[in-house]
Amino acid sequence: MNLTAVNDRKEAYIRHIEDSLSLLPALDACVAAQASDRHPTISIIDVGSGAGLPGIVLAVARPEWQVTLLDSLKKRCTFNEAAVEATGLKNVKIEWGRAEDAGQDPRLREQHTIAVARAVAELRQLAELCLPLVSVGGYWIAAKGTNPQAEVEAAENAIKELGGKLMEVQEVDSDGPDGKRCVVIVKKAGFTNKKYPRKPGVPKKQPL
Repeated sequence: MNLTAVNDRKEAYIRHIEDSLSLLPALDACVAAQASDRHPTISIIDVGSGAGLPGIVLAVARPEWQVTLLDSLKKRCTFNEAAVEATGLKNVKIEWGRAEDAGQDPRLREQHTIAVARAVAELRQLAELCLPLVSVGGYWIAAKGTNPQAEVEAAENAIKELGGKLMEVQEVDSDGPDGKRCVVIVKKAGFTNKKYPRKPGVPKKQPL
């Protein structure tokens, strides 16, 4: 189905499975920071999930979490449905659609404890796609490469505009071509203005 450019099994394990698992310490810390009475169920949404990465890996590692895989391509969602059925996972659901539309859908808007994105997109764009999906008090975690500081600084205004608060940039136990990869951790400090996210394609063409 041409879902990944990696064909070697060992390389796929390192680049995709281990890299997905490297997000767990940051996710666990964010989950621990939630007030248990406000978030009795931990709800994770994987934005731009692709071949179920990291969402399916996280669902296997943390079966007590409810994980939603969101992707805009039907073939990826079909693959993920087959993968979930084959693994017998009961804590995963699939959503086919654009993140811009999902962020305006009452079923999904501000309904998740944590949004996670491993997508290769600029933080200013990802902020508008992810933060509207996170409940107030929750977190957005974006996987990035080595030294993303310039990109983080460029996204600070967008994060604030969308109700977020930049918490930290943290190294994870995963190596990219240039060294240790990082995660950017953002807390959802306030509600997102209803005008966000904008129409599909606009966040990419005109990032905040």
